[in-house]
Amino acid sequence: MYDILLAAITAFLFTYIMIPPIIRLARRKRLYDEPNERKTHKVKIPALGGIAIFAGVLFSLSFWTPFTVFGELQYILSAFIIIFFVGLKDDIDPVSPTIKLLAEIAAASILVLKSDVVITSMHGVFGLYELSPIVAICLSIFTIVVIINSFNLIDGINGLGASITILAAVTMGVWFFAVNKIELSILAFTLSGAVLAFLRYNITPARIFMGDAGSLFCGLVVAIMTIKFIGYQNILVNSPYSLTAVPAVAMGILILPLFDTLRVFTIRLFKRRSPLSPDRLHIHHQLIDSGLSHMQATGILVLVNLAFMFIVFKFDYVGTVNLLVLIAVLATTLSVILYFLAQAKSRARTM
Repeated sequence: MYDILLAAITAFLFTYIMIPPIIRLARRKRLYDEPNERKTHKVKIPALGGIAIFAGVLFSLSFWTPFTVFGELQYILSAFIIIFFVGLKDDIDPVSPTIKLLAEIAAASILVLKSDVVITSMHGVFGLYELSPIVAICLSIFTIVVIINSFNLIDGINGLGASITILAAVTMGVWFFAVNKIELSILAFTLSGAVLAFLRYNITPARIFMGDAGSLFCGLVVAIMTIKFIGYQNILVNSPYSLTAVPAVAMGILILPLFDTLRVFTIRLFKRRSPLSPDRLHIHHQLIDSGLSHMQATGILVLVNLAFMFIVFKFDYVGTVNLLVLIAVLATTLSVILYFLAQAKSRARTM
């Protein structure tokens, strides 16, 4: 317990202390995120917060993690480094989506092949249970890449990406502690501490963004925790913390980034556009366009995510497929309501 608290505090302090000099350096070197018609900020803001988050997590994790029970840590750190540096390169000098995708696949492959971050069962989704090794490897790499990019895509307004990261990490960190997976609980609370320190500088008026280095890194850590969260259900026997519908519960915890990514990609494909093309179709964009401030939109989306988390834990007993259908219907309904509200607001402003 003390190691977890000390790891979180260490990551928080390390990140908190690092951010002001990073802001000064970014301003001196003119390393800004430039505003444009697609983005929601109106002034130039440094986008190198991911450096502080990465450094805080790396230092605290290396210092406090018991290596005797976390032998896979060296491979996890290797994946961290790949994702962080491709994200940092993109923040300073944009890289092509293909290069970013290849880096994400490389990091995911290290985790799957060397760190046992693998989905071995579908828990009844599509009528499937145990997966063959090849299918498990491919599905795991795909899942990691999807989660990484979903966190990158929701990081579009002040406080949102950081708040959802903290929410997911704390939830799974508490569960890992309850089932005595201390090393993963340390990972979760280390990330939470670092991102909480960053959030202090990212709430309106934002002084810094986490950038791709931060959002991709947060997505990677959450992806590791999510797959481990799903995987450990297979070995829990007669535990009060075991879950019946664990894939649906994981989906509920990450409902905002995963559903918004699926929704936006579907709309782009329906319009015969590349799913990676930039636009203002995200849920947070619609909230901003409806007249809400950044922090109001972030607060609403965090509360909605919390509501879905309550639902999936409360109704875990209904089974994976039924619970997935329930949260899909609820999420789609809320999305449609938001769309019509945003359209009505837009028409009212033009009249």
